[in-house]
Amino acid sequence: MYLYLTMLLLQGGVADADTTMIIDDASSSVNLFSILVDGGILMIPIGILWILAIYVIAERWRFLNNSQMDNDKFLSSVEDMLREGNTRQAILYCDQMDKPLSRILKQGINRLGRPLVDIEDAIKNAGKKETYRLENKMDWLATVAGVAPLLGFLGTVTGMIDAFMQIQSLQGNVNPSVLAGGIWEALITTAFGLFVGIIAFGFYNYLLNKINRTIFGLEVASTEFMELLQKPANKRPVVVK
Repeated sequence: MYLYLTMLLLQGGVADADTTMIIDDASSSVNLFSILVDGGILMIPIGILWILAIYVIAERWRFLNNSQMDNDKFLSSVEDMLREGNTRQAILYCDQMDKPLSRILKQGINRLGRPLVDIEDAIKNAGKKETYRLENKMDWLATVAGVAPLLGFLGTVTGMIDAFMQIQSLQGNVNPSVLAGGIWEALITTAFGLFVGIIAFGFYNYLLNKINRTIFGLEVASTEFMELLQKPANKRPVVVK
């Protein structure tokens, strides 16, 4: 009997603990939302910038990961196809890969049989297009990293102005706790703006470094492809029209 009562009490205690945790989580969410609301109207554009930063980071991350490939293996496969005179197969292989390097080299393969200057120009133009695609939307992330903290500081300045105007209107007869509350509410925008700016700036540098490495790899592979075309006649790819 005592064991049964003890189990009931323990179950009741666990249930009460779970209920308390749920209430605490709900109150924490409400408090966080209330704090963000207390930040003022400038929290809205900062929030929009936060959403924009998350979108750009996710989109660029996915695009850059999909752009990666084994350049050496791809070049070796293309070289073997061209040596055998399978130009059309090489073009189909580039279409199947559908990566920045494959799209660049496809433009050069399509111009095989023309002067090397024409092939090089085609590769350079295709490289510029791929560079633009890789760097697309990065200026958005840079803008978020710069503007979000500034909006936060602006919110704090306007909040402080409002607090001191209230002090002046009350001729200095202000409760220190009321003044402290107005000040920390004004600082909310700075904290949130700095948070958004730091995240955006960190990912901007990370993604930009990844883009630069990808572009460098494309330039190296394109140079190797041009060197392949300039090899002696017995080692040069056979052009089949």
